Amino acid sequence: MPKHQLVNFGVRRALCLVSCFAVLGTTLTGPARAADPGIADTEIVIGQSITLQAGKNAYGVAAHQGMKLYFDQINAAGGVNGRRIVVKTLDDENRPAVAETNARKLVDEGAFILFGSIEGAPSTAVMKVARERKVPLFGPMAGPPSLRRPYQEWVFPVRAEHREEFRALMTWGKSLGLKTVGFFHIDGPNGKEHLENVNIIARELGLQVVLSLPYKADVSDTDFDRMVAQIRDAKPDLFFNHGTPGFYEKLVSRSLRAELKTRFVAVNSGSTQIARALGPLANGMVFAQVVPSPWERKHAITREYQEAALKADPKAEFSYGGMEGFLTAKALVMGLRAAGRDLSRASFVKALRGPTFDLGGVKVQYSTTEHVGSRFVDLSMVDRNGRFIH
Repeated sequence: MPKHQLVNFGVRRALCLVSCFAVLGTTLTGPARAADPGIADTEIVIGQSITLQAGKNAYGVAAHQGMKLYFDQINAAGGVNGRRIVVKTLDDENRPAVAETNARKLVDEGAFILFGSIEGAPSTAVMKVARERKVPLFGPMAGPPSLRRPYQEWVFPVRAEHREEFRALMTWGKSLGLKTVGFFHIDGPNGKEHLENVNIIARELGLQVVLSLPYKADVSDTDFDRMVAQIRDAKPDLFFNHGTPGFYEKLVSRSLRAELKTRFVAVNSGSTQIARALGPLANGMVFAQVVPSPWERKHAITREYQEAALKADPKAEFSYGGMEGFLTAKALVMGLRAAGRDLSRASFVKALRGPTFDLGGVKVQYSTTEHVGSRFVDLSMVDRNGRFIH
């Protein structure tokens, strides 16, 4: 080959190598960034579909405020590994179809992860999008079994599921000598899964489920009267729900005014709202709680929550919803920090699996075969002044 052709060949080869390395460099760095949107040098964009119902869902509003409280203090201190947390929030109005649409919109518009939904059906709808799009869903504040079983690779709950609340309430009932159980649940797949868990736990504890009361989205006064009559006829010693605090409060109120002898207890969902609505009728009612008391300073997370709330507003009112939002936001930040500055969805998921995250008395853990999160459940009782005593 002539000398000038050798030179040209060498130049072309060098240019090819430069081009190839440039492509390789793009493959190693560019698409990783393109495949993991929501990450910039100075911020992390988090997508949230949550049930606020234009401010009518008290628990959702309180949880959202608790999350904001934690994120605000993290951002004021420089963010997570130098990045501010930016949360884009959409209201799903407690409608699964809206929640699914919201989740798709948030991912399409560049959310790094999905975060912090509440209520079972909307959270399940967000999970569907997370699985389809392979985007982590962190901290759904709901208790359906389907968020945890079968193993959900992309879903990372923080709070304990309803199953653990059922167990705590039924164990407490058994300790009092109660023997029969009634259960109020939605008429749908989630409700049937909850009922199955109640039956399993009852058999383990030697209790008998004598009444299952399914309800639909539109419960009329006639429906409530029918259900009260069913409780009267079945005479369960212990009766509890799986959620839907507004409906459950009406059922409990009508049952107590009818002087039924059944002992009514409840899971954490809307416990403050139920107690307030029942007024004096709530005296002595027991609730399962998936976070420590936001008023008693027995846990480090409670003290941290109170101090942050009072710093933001000296007249702040503490709540279970605020505490759960604050705690869930803290868990997310701990996971993001563990993933390091070179953040991606893959590094975030990897960082979550294995270590135990101590949130201040509530421990959370995930593995490659189980994403349960926390198993923390406490029981509280409403006193004659409407206060929760743990």
